[in-house]
Amino acid sequence: MTQKRSRLEIYLDVLRAIKKGVNKPTRIMYKTNLSWKPLQEILESMTSQEIIKKIEVNKRKKYVITEKGLNVLRYFEEMMELINIEH
Repeated sequence: MTQKRSRLEIYLDVLRAIKKGVNKPTRIMYKTNLSWKPLQEILESMTSQEIIKKIEVNKRKKYVITEKGLNVLRYFEEMMELINIEH
């Protein structure tokens, strides 16, 4: 049995997915293995912290990672590497 992911790990998974070009909410949901409601809360939280940015294209939502989000992702990946944690 695998361990439950921490909130931080979920945030980082969402950031990695968006960075790789997965930018539609449903695609992010499938890529990160989250259900709809928790994903919406996470996307809203990350948007309010300016880690990601919501863009409306033809009435469809898309998300892009901001410079701040790239810095957050880089920082935590470096920390995980330093203490030898696989992700």
